[in-house]
Amino acid sequence: MNIEKIRKRYIPMSETMFYILFSLQEERHGYAIMQYVRKLTKERIILGAGTIYQSLGKLESDGLIIHVKEIDRKKIYAITDTGEQILLEEAQRIKEIYHIVEGLL
Repeated sequence: MNIEKIRKRYIPMSETMFYILFSLQEERHGYAIMQYVRKLTKERIILGAGTIYQSLGKLESDGLIIHVKEIDRKKIYAITDTGEQILLEEAQRIKEIYHIVEGLL
């Protein structure tokens, strides 16, 4: 899939996709992603197994993440260069929103 199609599909990005992609800046398996996101968001976001594995499948099929290895039947994933680019673009979009609403906080 080309980068323009990926942009249209992922930006703006759901919080779930954002946190999954963000967590994969370091190699992790599904359950480790769930734990990381839960801790990072102070339990505001608790990902279920169905959500995480469906999202991982979508991200992988679109080339934003890649399955890098398997340990004890756990698939380990990492972000791709395309995934990093989309993550940075989404982070920039969020930063712009933050600066617009900063006075409200």
